[in-house]
Amino acid sequence: MKQLEVTIMGQSYILACPEGRETQLLEAVGSVDREMCVIRDAGKVKARERIAVLAALNLAYVLADKPDPATAPIAAAEATEGGEPAPLQGDHQAQLDALVKRLDASLGQDGQLL
Repeated sequence: MKQLEVTIMGQSYILACPEGRETQLLEAVGSVDREMCVIRDAGKVKARERIAVLAALNLAYVLADKPDPATAPIAAAEATEGGEPAPLQGDHQAQLDALVKRLDASLGQDGQLL
């Protein structure tokens, strides 16, 4: 088992990776990083833990919505020409707001910034 150092939303992590699967792991890390940065940049959620939960939910939703996830890459966030995540619009922002409210209700004061 190989170890890779990756960065997600500016924080470094050491992850175990089976030999020959580095590309898939780095693609997954890229998806998680993009999704978390989109949520953070939307400005409504500040706590890293909440951002991670929302990103996980968004990615799980995208994966569940794919007819054949084995043949289609996960597209968590569309990128602009400069490679930056596109801002949330319309239904995506409404879904994010609804998820934040549900998360707030579930977690109460846990994970909120003071």
